[in-house]
Amino acid sequence: MRPGEESAERGHPHWRFRDRVLDNAGLMDSDTTFLDVGCGEGLLGFGALERGAGTVVFSDISRPLLDFCRDRARELGVADRCRFVEAPAEDLGQIESESIDVAATRSVLIYVADKRAAFREFSRVLRPGGRISLFEPINRFSATDQDTWAGYDLSAVPEISSKIRAVYDEIQPPASDPMLDFDERDLLQLAAEAGFFPIALELSAEIRASRPTSLDDVISRAGNPRIPPLAEVMEHVLTVAERERLTSHLRPLVEAGDGVYRVALACLWGAKPQTGLH
Repeated sequence: MRPGEESAERGHPHWRFRDRVLDNAGLMDSDTTFLDVGCGEGLLGFGALERGAGTVVFSDISRPLLDFCRDRARELGVADRCRFVEAPAEDLGQIESESIDVAATRSVLIYVADKRAAFREFSRVLRPGGRISLFEPINRFSATDQDTWAGYDLSAVPEISSKIRAVYDEIQPPASDPMLDFDERDLLQLAAEAGFFPIALELSAEIRASRPTSLDDVISRAGNPRIPPLAEVMEHVLTVAERERLTSHLRPLVEAGDGVYRVALACLWGAKPQTGLH
């Protein structure tokens, strides 16, 4: 995501998720030090400042995004309340142990291979009594055993479907890719293993008919930032005849909304116990 994309769209669901993460983090005041892990454009961090947090630490592996947040902090006149740390979620070594009151993420762990290490780091940097508040999509929920692409039935074109699935499975192996290798139960387990108690998790899941749209629009969009759109895959692995056959098969399904849309989103929050409380 390029700097400026999120902030330009206040009606985007990202803002609703931001508010939910901040609500679950608990009330903030001038004594609160808030850590926005994988901050991106700082949606959580600047929201925490709006809610009264005294200090916000913006951390991300992307220097351009950290620079964006730094410039934004200057524009808002809050630079003196901000720190900027270039670090991955699983190695926050530049942040002192027990120096943070709230650690929060928004769609960050889906990019982290060693999620267990990330939870350990969250626990390490939090003060006793500190809180985590996380939002993560559960992409594994979208996977099915049926022969489909993006919820559209491809059982009528099995050879073509097999070629397409092979490309995506090679890029993102379902059993090991960070975006696909966990669900809400794993988040709970990882939080518990890291010592958080109590822990709460809410799962929002939806299965419904796809909305009618244009085929060109659907095949030109990538399902996530790490994979190519279907149009690109078709160009590289299908013959002209196969592309025409797939297009003829998909177009009426997509335009009629004759597919299945599946999505699951998890919010988890919890506390690092005071010493000796459990």
